[in-house]
Amino acid sequence: MRPLLLALGVAFTACAPAVSPPPAYTSAPAPTSTPTPDLAQSPSLPPSQAPSPSPAPAPAPTAAHRVLVRAGHLLDVRTGKMLADQLVTISGDTIASIGAAPATMPAPSADTEVLDLSRYTIVPGLIDAHTHLTSAPEYVGIKGLTLSVPRSALLGARNARVTLEAGFTTVRNVGTIGSAGYADVALRDAIDAGDVPGPRMIVSGPALSITGGHCDINELPFEFHAESGGVADGIPAILHKVRENVKYGATVIKVCATGGVLSKGDDPRTSQFSLEEMRALVADAHRLGRKVAAHAHGGDGIKFAVEAGVDSIEHGSYIDDEAIAMMKKRGTYLVPTLYLGDWLLDNAERIHLPDYALAKARVVLPEARKNVGHAIRAGVKIALGTDAAVYPHGLNARELAVYVKLGMTPLQAIQSATIAGADLLGWTDKVGTLDAGKWADLVAVEGDPTKDVTVLEHPTLVMKGGRVYRDERK
Repeated sequence: MRPLLLALGVAFTACAPAVSPPPAYTSAPAPTSTPTPDLAQSPSLPPSQAPSPSPAPAPAPTAAHRVLVRAGHLLDVRTGKMLADQLVTISGDTIASIGAAPATMPAPSADTEVLDLSRYTIVPGLIDAHTHLTSAPEYVGIKGLTLSVPRSALLGARNARVTLEAGFTTVRNVGTIGSAGYADVALRDAIDAGDVPGPRMIVSGPALSITGGHCDINELPFEFHAESGGVADGIPAILHKVRENVKYGATVIKVCATGGVLSKGDDPRTSQFSLEEMRALVADAHRLGRKVAAHAHGGDGIKFAVEAGVDSIEHGSYIDDEAIAMMKKRGTYLVPTLYLGDWLLDNAERIHLPDYALAKARVVLPEARKNVGHAIRAGVKIALGTDAAVYPHGLNARELAVYVKLGMTPLQAIQSATIAGADLLGWTDKVGTLDAGKWADLVAVEGDPTKDVTVLEHPTLVMKGGRVYRDERK
């Protein structure tokens, strides 16, 4: 069958939002955060061992063009220190310097723009390590078969803009639905070329799956002979698929190591690939300079993936003490996707969520909150991920408040979406902090996010690469 039929099963992996005009189901109330005392020191974040390939530089202001940003407060996300009255000087798409603002700001000129953010707090552009920009919540189950490759790419262009305007200037887009035909690669390339606005993207192409597993097409009967573009059984087929994804532009490899929640006929607690298959997959991906993200809810699937050397576990709904110990020892990241549980159960009827998916969601999602909370308190490294597409894009920052409710301080939650995300992606020299030499990606908000992380749900201004993409100042 055509690759457009990609993986219908989407554990937490799947689709994303609709944008303008916003559909009725985008009106779910935002959660409120309840600050909690520090339960652990911020995790140390060693330099990445395998940086992800850099995106092609998008057209940016000329090197001579400067932007002077006066910030009322600037958050140092490493320490949590709030610096008052700062001047950020931007040259082209890069931060040139940061220091105390002068008593009188220079006047704007032909080659210098001045942004007065003296009433606001600025933070680094946020990072979402688990998105599906080329899909939307309604494309779960049979309806996912109607999502063509061109439609996925165009839908992705809308969702990319919404995600960027929500303050997420960098994302890691991990298949399945919507990545058929490498629509995610096309979207990334269009953003890098300046054709459409959107975040910087690391993309996976089709996710690897066993036959009949999560990330395969399991809804159609035998006579259609339908399977996803990422199906690979046995080590030779797995190596071929890894290399094919790299050939067509993937900058990360996504593998479905267990069953999922939104997929038909599989169990989230059951492993899919064998340990030997996982080892071969990870070794080849790393040899080719690509990190590996493993969709894994629990059971042997998490442990096989960690032992094989994956860089992150996505979801981790049934993570247990043994898996936690393994991840801490190896420095493996956990990318929880938790806010979706609130939205999905509240909107299941509106999006016509299939009965088999709803039945699993009602069991798995509460377990995920409990077990991921335990992993957070145990000190597993956390990078923020949302699974946006399972719920509408643009609500990504609501994930932060969930982490706070589970035991993180607001600063630790912010770090999961900045320095931790940059470390996982292998871009610590490019994003994650506001420093000279890094891309000029920043978000301005009213209030202090270290006291109330929900202020990040309502950015006033969003800048990526020295260009303003959202400005709500009055």
